[in-house]
Amino acid sequence: MKSIFKGFILFFFVHIHLLSLAQTDSTITFPVAGNCGLCKQRIEKAAKITGVSKADWNMQTGIATVIFDGSKTSAKAIKQAIADVGHDTDETRALDEVYEKLHQCCLYERSADGKQDSPRPSAADDHGHEHIVRGVVVQENDKGELTPIPGVNIFWLENANNIQQTNENGVFDIKHESGNERLVVSYAGMKSDTIHVKNLHDVLVIHAKDNVLEEVVVSRKQRSNYISKLSPNRVEMITAKELFKAACCDLSESFSTNASVDVVSSDAVTGSKQIQMLGLSGVYTQLTVENLPGPRGFASPLGLNSMAGPWIESIQISKGMGSVANGFESMSGQINVELKKPHNTDRLHVNAYVNNMGRTDVNLNLAQRINDKWSVGLLLHDNFMYNKGMNFSNNGFRDMPVGNVFSGINRWHYENGKGVIAQFGIKYLSDDRTGGEIDFNEDTDKLTTNRYGLGFDIDRVEGFAKIGYVFPNHKLRSIGLQLSGSHYRQASYFGLTTYDSEQSSGYANLLYQDVIGTVRHKYKAGISLSYDQYDEQIADHGFGRTEAVSGAFIEYTFAPNEKFDAVLGLRQDYNSIYGWFTTPRAVLRYEPAAGTTIRLSSGRGQRTANIFAENMGIFASSRTINCEALSNSTGAAYGLKPEVSWNTGLSFDQDFHLFGRESGVSLELFHNNFQDQVVVDLENPRAASFYNLSGKSFSNSLQAEFRFMPIPHLEARLAYRLLDVQTDYLSGRLQKPLTAKHRGFVNLGYNLHSGWSFDYTLNVVGRKRLPSTADNPPAYQLADYADSYMTMNAQISKSFGPNKNFAVYIGGENLTNFYQKNPILAFDEPFGSYFDTNMLWGPLTGRLFYSGIRYTIK
Repeated sequence: MKSIFKGFILFFFVHIHLLSLAQTDSTITFPVAGNCGLCKQRIEKAAKITGVSKADWNMQTGIATVIFDGSKTSAKAIKQAIADVGHDTDETRALDEVYEKLHQCCLYERSADGKQDSPRPSAADDHGHEHIVRGVVVQENDKGELTPIPGVNIFWLENANNIQQTNENGVFDIKHESGNERLVVSYAGMKSDTIHVKNLHDVLVIHAKDNVLEEVVVSRKQRSNYISKLSPNRVEMITAKELFKAACCDLSESFSTNASVDVVSSDAVTGSKQIQMLGLSGVYTQLTVENLPGPRGFASPLGLNSMAGPWIESIQISKGMGSVANGFESMSGQINVELKKPHNTDRLHVNAYVNNMGRTDVNLNLAQRINDKWSVGLLLHDNFMYNKGMNFSNNGFRDMPVGNVFSGINRWHYENGKGVIAQFGIKYLSDDRTGGEIDFNEDTDKLTTNRYGLGFDIDRVEGFAKIGYVFPNHKLRSIGLQLSGSHYRQASYFGLTTYDSEQSSGYANLLYQDVIGTVRHKYKAGISLSYDQYDEQIADHGFGRTEAVSGAFIEYTFAPNEKFDAVLGLRQDYNSIYGWFTTPRAVLRYEPAAGTTIRLSSGRGQRTANIFAENMGIFASSRTINCEALSNSTGAAYGLKPEVSWNTGLSFDQDFHLFGRESGVSLELFHNNFQDQVVVDLENPRAASFYNLSGKSFSNSLQAEFRFMPIPHLEARLAYRLLDVQTDYLSGRLQKPLTAKHRGFVNLGYNLHSGWSFDYTLNVVGRKRLPSTADNPPAYQLADYADSYMTMNAQISKSFGPNKNFAVYIGGENLTNFYQKNPILAFDEPFGSYFDTNMLWGPLTGRLFYSGIRYTIK
C-alpha cells in the first residue's frame, strides 16, 4: 500500500509538470534493485528500448530515471525490459533463472515478493560499534571493463591517522570506530572523494571512472572464511575474525576451524607439530610470511610455535601449485601468513591466555605512526608451560615439554606518497623447554640412564626487507625487491643421544610486473637467489652442506574477460648440488555462469629433504637409523636425490541463495605424483630407514564443503575429505601410516552486534594405519589400525565498552575427552630395545579448558 501511495503521488506531480511544459516526452522515476557498476550498465542498456531517449540508474539510491516518448512505449514496457535482464522493479519481478545468472557482485538481496521498494533507506546500519569494513576499488576503462586498483589510500574523515591501502587485488580492510561515517578515498592521479557509507556490514565497491573516485555500492556480505573471487588460484582466506573463533595462541592452532589443513603432533614427547595438506607432510607445503620464506629447513619442525596467533592479520591457503614468483618448493600447496602492519593496525593490542593444563600466553602488539611517512610496530609473544605432572595416559612421561618460548618482531613501514613503499624489521625466537619423564631433573639426569629426558635450546634471528616502487604514471607497473637472512641454532638431547644443528640462510627476490597493452595481458618476471648452509651433529657423527639456488622466472596472465583467466609460469633454476632444473606451472579459471567457478591447476615442485630435522621424533626412540646412501654420498644431501613431484588439481565452487541468504558448495580433487621422493620407512619397528623412491608414490585428495546460513547471524560449514596416499616401500605398496583416510568437519559460528560470539567445531577422524610392529614381542605389538575418534571445540566470547575494545573469552578443546591411551611404546623401559614415541595417532591430551582477555586501543 505504501508503494502504491508513493507511486500515486509521484505520478500526479510528474504529470502536472509535463502538462505545464506542454511537452510530448514523459519522465518517470522508479526503484530498481541492483548493486554495482555492472548492474548500472545492464539496467541502463536494457531500459533504452525503442522510444526511450535517456535512462539513468543511481547506484546510491537505487532509483532509475527514464525519459521516453509515450506514443512509442510505456512505463510498463520499460520496467519489463529491465526485469527481463534480471533486475526487479517496483512493479515487475525478474525470473529466478535470469536473476541467478547475474554476475556474483550483482546478486542483490530480494524482497519476499521480488519487487523493489522505494526509496532505499538513508542509513541502513547503526554506526556505533567497532568492526572491520572491507571493500574493493575498481577502475572502469573506455570499454566498460572493471579492474582492481592497488595502492589506493583509504581512511575515515573522522580519523585521518588510520590510513589503509588496497592490496594487489584492490581490496582493503579498515577498522570502523564509533562515529565514523565518511570514508575518504585518495589515489595519485585521480580526484579524491569523501563517501558517506550507508551500510557498514557489507563489502563496499568503490567505483572509479574518468579518474574520479565517486561511487560506493553495497556488494556482498563478508565472511570470516571465504574463497577469494579475485584470484585465478583457488585461495582460501582466513581472516582475523576467523582466528578469534579459537584461542589461536600460535600458528599451529590457527587452523583448528579449517577443514583443509590438519595440524598433528609429530610424536608423543617433543611437542612439535606439523601441517598436513592433501594427505602429505607439512614439508611439502610452502610456508611463507608475507611472501617471504617462513621457518624452513632445520627450523620447520618447531616453526609453527614461533608465530603467535594475535600477530596474524590473515592466512591464505592455496592448494596445489603456487606462483613461480614465490619459488619452486611448493608441492602440495602454499600457506601465506600476513602479519599485522604498523601503519594500519591497532596502536595497542593485549591478549592474555591461560588453561587448566598449566599453559600461559601473553601477547603484546604495539604500533605507532611517527609521521606521514614512517610507522613502527612491535609484536611480542611469551609462552610459559609449567605443569610438569601433566600425564593423561599415566605412563610417567610429560605429555608436553615444560619451559618458555619467547618471540618478537620489530618492524618498520615507510611510504613517501610518490610510489616508494618499504618494510623492514627483525625477528627473534628463543625456545627453552624440557620434557621426558615427570621426575626428570636436567641438572642431575641429563644424558644418563637415571631417568629419560629431552630438551631444546633454540635461538633464531631473522632480518627482512621489502622495497617496492609503483610507477606514478603507470599504476599497474611496479618493481619490488624482497630480502631476508636468518641464523638458526639448536642444541638438543633425547635420552643418551645429542642432536645439534645450525643453519644460516639468505634469500633475495627481484620482481617486475606490468601489463602488455591492456589489463588483459599481464606478466611478472624476476630473478631470485637462495643460500643455505647446514651443519648437523648427531652424537659423534657430523653432516654438513652448502646449497645455493639461483634462478629466473616469468609468469603471464591472460584475462580476456571477467569469466576467464589463464596463468602460465616458468622457472629455470640452478642448484649448486643438483644442477639445472625447470619448474613449469599453469592455472586456469573459468566462470561459465554467475556464481559458478571452475579452476584447473598443474605443475612441478622440487625440494631438498632434511631427513633428521624433519623426523626428529626418531631420536626419541630406540630405532637405529638406516640410510645406505650416506656411505655412497657424492656431494648430494645425505647422498639422496632431490624430491620432485607433479601436482594436478580441479576445483568447482558454486554460490547460491538458500533461506534468502548466501550459500555455497565446493568440490575439489587433487592428485600428487612423486617422480622422486625420500621415503621415510618405519615399517621395521627396530629401525628408521631413509632411501630414494623406487616405484610409485602418490596422493589423491577429494574434499567437499557446504557453506550456508540457516538463520541470520549463524554461519555453518560442513565438509568431508577422502584421502588415498600410497607409497612403494621395500616391503611393498602401503597406505601412508598415521594418516586418516576419512575426515568429517562441522563449524558453527553465531555472532551478534551486541558483542556476543558463539563458536563450535566438530572433527570426526577416521581410522589410521599404524606402522608394523609384528616383529616386536607381543607385549609391544599394536593393532594394524588405530580407532576412529571425534573431537569437539567450543568458545564463547563477549566484547565490552562503547567501542567494543575489551573482550573476554572462555572455551574448551577436545570436549569429548578422547585421548590415546598408549602414546609411547615400551614406556616402562625407555632405554630398552622397544621404546618408541612415534606411534602417535590421536590426541595426546584430554579435555582442556581455557580463558583469556583481549584489550585494544585504536
